[in-house]
Amino acid sequence: MKKFSTLLCAVLISASFIYAQHSLPPLNYAYTALQPYIDAQTMEIHYSKHHQAYVNNLNKALEGSRAAALPIDELLIAAERRGADIRNNGGGHYNHTLFWEILSPTPKKAPTGALSTAINETFTSLDSLKKAMNAGAAARFGSGWVWLYVNPAKKLAVCTSPNQDNPIMDASGEHRGIPVLGIDVWEHAYYLQYQNRRNDYLQYVWEVIDWAAVEKKYEAALKSPLLKLIEKDTWTELKQFHTVMAQTFHPMEDGNLTPIKTRSAEMVAKAKAVKTGNTPASFRTPEINKAIDELVMGSEALHKLVTSKAKDNKIVDSLTKLHDTFHVIQGLCSDDH
Repeated sequence: MKKFSTLLCAVLISASFIYAQHSLPPLNYAYTALQPYIDAQTMEIHYSKHHQAYVNNLNKALEGSRAAALPIDELLIAAERRGADIRNNGGGHYNHTLFWEILSPTPKKAPTGALSTAINETFTSLDSLKKAMNAGAAARFGSGWVWLYVNPAKKLAVCTSPNQDNPIMDASGEHRGIPVLGIDVWEHAYYLQYQNRRNDYLQYVWEVIDWAAVEKKYEAALKSPLLKLIEKDTWTELKQFHTVMAQTFHPMEDGNLTPIKTRSAEMVAKAKAVKTGNTPASFRTPEINKAIDELVMGSEALHKLVTSKAKDNKIVDSLTKLHDTFHVIQGLCSDDH
């Protein structure tokens, strides 16, 4: 009995680590370190209360789910589809972690190297970038963030987001990518010191932004496989085909052919939409174009079998081949291709 109790405790402890893997990151400077630009009381409350609450609520929302094992950035790619609790608290955790990392009491005052070149090419100068970000932040109604991010084309861009959203998320529309610099414009980030003077806060926060940290994030973003995942996630037509495939193929595996027999025409329409839709730039290759043509032909062949009331085994074979063709496209869209 004692051995069983010990084993049970070990299992429960192990499970708690699986489901509560997100934690408050260390703050590498004292609460007082960013004064006079960010006061100590704001830092303490912001970090130990607000950020901690996002971590706690995120772990609670993830408990028992398969998504609990995902890194925070991969989790957020589908944030909107995962629901408000994960979207808001996962975003809050990711956003604040990045914010603490790019702040420093001894910051590098300006970017150099590849990041400096990219800023000058996109915004003409560092001052122009700061003006663009400050203008966006000042215009953001209510709570939110302003971002400098790397898009799937590996170019810099600026956007703002409401609440705890960020460019990684599927909720961000056309503004998708990996953030390298973010400024928090929730009132709790500045109100104790600046009250309603958001513009003053936006002016002074640049004094503690460490461009050495931003440079490292820029270099990492350019090499990150996450960029390709984000680009693939913007391929709406492929996602819509995937939905129909999943809703017909998996029932077929359980012996239920009713979904595919009633939705084969929809399958054809979704396959044609993949062919005629807006394929992301990285995936416009001869191999993927060939696989998409095969997807359309396979869908049409399957629909012909369904409408001619072919034997079930022929429909199963045809749907299985179509499923394999779809996964050829998925494989070609991976970071290894």
